[in-house]
Amino acid sequence: MRDPKYVIAIPILLAAAALGPVPAARAQQEVVLKISEGMPMIPLALPEFVVRGSSPAAQAAAQEIRQALSDDIKYTRIFQLLPKEYYGYIRPLDPDKIMFKDWDSIQARLLVTGEVREDAGRIVFDGKIYDVKSERFIVGKRYQAEKNGLRLVAHKMADELLKLHGEKPIFTTKIAFVSNRDGNDEIYMMDYDGANPTRVTFNKIKDYMPAWSPDQRTIAFTSYRGGNAGLYLRNIYEGTETAVSTKGTNYSAAFSPDGKKLAFCSTMAEEGNADIFVMDLETKKIKRLTYNAAIETAPSWSPTGREIAFTTDRLGQGSPQIYIMDAEGSNVRKASFGGNYHDAPAWAPTSERIAFVSRVDSTFDIYVLNLRTNQISKLTENNMRNESPSWSPDGRHLVFASNLSGSVQIYTVDYDGTNLRRLTDRGENKLPNWTN
Repeated sequence: MRDPKYVIAIPILLAAAALGPVPAARAQQEVVLKISEGMPMIPLALPEFVVRGSSPAAQAAAQEIRQALSDDIKYTRIFQLLPKEYYGYIRPLDPDKIMFKDWDSIQARLLVTGEVREDAGRIVFDGKIYDVKSERFIVGKRYQAEKNGLRLVAHKMADELLKLHGEKPIFTTKIAFVSNRDGNDEIYMMDYDGANPTRVTFNKIKDYMPAWSPDQRTIAFTSYRGGNAGLYLRNIYEGTETAVSTKGTNYSAAFSPDGKKLAFCSTMAEEGNADIFVMDLETKKIKRLTYNAAIETAPSWSPTGREIAFTTDRLGQGSPQIYIMDAEGSNVRKASFGGNYHDAPAWAPTSERIAFVSRVDSTFDIYVLNLRTNQISKLTENNMRNESPSWSPDGRHLVFASNLSGSVQIYTVDYDGTNLRRLTDRGENKLPNWTN
């Protein structure tokens, strides 16, 4: 998943800025955490939050934030919450005087505390993270929110834990998808855990294949406006839309990791064949990357932006395979092997893995190819149709669509096939794409 060993240094001054000044001696300290792949998860204590005042709203907020934060921490595969009964073996938490020996005695490595109060109708949450072994304060954050923003407060605090360990935040990321829950195939987005589904496009035209820009502000998608499959960009904050490519049939958009280019499949060439193109989003110049009589589709950028994985049936006989080419279209080579139907490559943000869909005996499952070892692992095995894999920003989870429940819904699963979760239940939902 990542380099075998790495070291993270966290300047305490920056981390603690949100909680006010800290003594100069503490500001110069650094907390260094070493993590190796395959190590056990880090034991983390998350005692009940302290509620300041007698506000029922603050009491309820403390419970909601802590529950959401607990769920996030369990999802990380990095941290392991201590059993709740362990807290009964030591003295109650005093946030003004942390008894590190107590927390060390129940094998906590990290301690996360929270204080909640109500101020002028808004909830104020102060969260702090401590390293128990070194008896050091690592980071603190203060958030203010209305009642409908409490889950976001928890997600932001969980992201701080991930950043503390050099990981990309995932709990404030979004998943775009297509749903017919309101009667027409439209683009929607939701939180990583399926909460807060929000409609993005509003028309009577079918919209498909959403793809996030790296800054999480724009979604590229295919829309059948005027009866033709064109590519469009929608800024979700400004509500504006821009046509990108409407000549021929255009689909399978994918932003480059730096957000400056858009790869997509199109039949715009004279031959009318589906090939892969790349648009420079600043100059709007389009470059054709593939020139094969076969259908070439589903481009997926490598995390470096130097290569693109794609699907092609250039071997003929209706046998699509996964290939990789350099980002300029050269050095094309076959990446998949075995089987006669592989499609929808999704390059993991951690570089060494590509997820894809393979059909065996009319069953579609998600597989992962390890590019270093050429080993292939199967993530789904349910004799159903599992499609459209997309990685989480940290490369530890995938989102995909499946008819496992009888209707097409969106699920997540960990990179090793464990922890299957269903995220949607209204209408039919498909073609998910996770922000990266």
